[in-house]
Amino acid sequence: MAESLQPDARRNGTGDTSTLRRTLGPVQLMVLGMGAIIGSGIFVATGVVAATHTGPAIVISFLVAAAACLCAGLCYAEFSSMVPASGSAYSYVYVAFGRTAAWMIGWCLVLEYLMAGSTVAVGWSGYCSAFFSSLGAPLPAMFTSPPFALSRTGELVATGAVINAPAVILLTLLTLISLGGVKLSIQATSVLVAIKLAVLALFIFGGAFYVSSQNWSPFLPPNTGVFGEFGWSGVFRGAAIVFYAFLGFDAVSTAARETYNPQRTVPIGIIGSLALALVIYMAFSLVLTGLVPYPTLNVSSPASFALEHGAPKMLFLRAAVEMGAVLGLTSSLMVVLYALSRVLYAMAHDGLLPSIFGRVGRRTRAPYACITVCGLTASIAAGLFPVDALSQLISIGTLSAFIMVCAGVLALRITHPAMERPFRTPFAPVVSIAGIAICGYLMASLPGATWARFVVWLALGAGIYLFYGRHRVRPAEPSVAT
Repeated sequence: MAESLQPDARRNGTGDTSTLRRTLGPVQLMVLGMGAIIGSGIFVATGVVAATHTGPAIVISFLVAAAACLCAGLCYAEFSSMVPASGSAYSYVYVAFGRTAAWMIGWCLVLEYLMAGSTVAVGWSGYCSAFFSSLGAPLPAMFTSPPFALSRTGELVATGAVINAPAVILLTLLTLISLGGVKLSIQATSVLVAIKLAVLALFIFGGAFYVSSQNWSPFLPPNTGVFGEFGWSGVFRGAAIVFYAFLGFDAVSTAARETYNPQRTVPIGIIGSLALALVIYMAFSLVLTGLVPYPTLNVSSPASFALEHGAPKMLFLRAAVEMGAVLGLTSSLMVVLYALSRVLYAMAHDGLLPSIFGRVGRRTRAPYACITVCGLTASIAAGLFPVDALSQLISIGTLSAFIMVCAGVLALRITHPAMERPFRTPFAPVVSIAGIAICGYLMASLPGATWARFVVWLALGAGIYLFYGRHRVRPAEPSVAT
């Protein structure tokens, strides 16, 4: 299989060259990673998970999730140095296990990024509403809330709202920006990431003066008698949910075809952005749960809520955080749309999707059909569904992809030990096995309703592959960056 991984100037079957433009270096990759990682996971999920699963022990949940991500990230780094393709886990699994497994993992990535985009948009809508409320001009709840909510048993129930209009509008605007090409997207993301990091620093260092240690007691609330509701089972349930917060390092690997020297720069982007994000998440979570009692944080804009009720003298900081969250979530959403469109682009290159998804604009070199479909689908999900239902679907899709990538590193070490590996996962196979074990346990910690929806998604993907993809797939292995 190793000999099949040769550069390939493949065409998409339409007569148009389907190549992307190389414009990214290591700094841009770090921006891309931080733009995706520091998003809804910190501005939205921290409050929901702390209030319903972990309490202040959400810090431990982030540590557990980061441990799994580190194992998976090292495996991603090895794969990205061997196979610098734009399909992320899809391309890596294709090389290790073939097209059928690759299709199913690609299908999981589609779920992962679609739900991530929708979750970020829902969180953005919450902070946008809070910002307008602080200005004395509240937006109507009927048009800023999803028409469905998630019950305690995991079922969807009607809320009486019509649509989450701000989320839909945002996704539409960012889809139009993404159609302008990767250079425009990265420039916009760089500005937004800088603002986002500045706001997080203000929240962490400014809010620290108002932290009450009483809000950290008990640090690990006792279990309620239900698995996943506090106690250690809640910590692992929380880790499984916030796992998607580290999604950004996966997004970095989708930029390989648009990166200079991807064998070196992609591993730097993956590991660097993951390490920096963990420090920020833990500091943010400690301050957030120290400002107000954790049961009150089950809101769509927890940072704004915590400042309002825990640091009333810091009204200027609350406004800054709300504005920073709005801009920061915007950058996350841009990266998610970018990553998802590149996964679909890679799958179309291999014949598993219609050739239109493999076409790029003559001027922008952006896969316009992929971007349009991604934006439209994510906007529908964001307009209808709540953040907790969406985030659990992200996690299960992400975890399944990570397990296969870790397994792929093990498989290729056995079947193709002589393959050139510019970056090698340290302490293999221990790291790969640990990644599989931790991710598998986190998947098992997710609710049964999430598993049921995931099985339905997999069944839909299997049907598409059986009746479309397997008859049109190209005989060669996935092409690498040229």
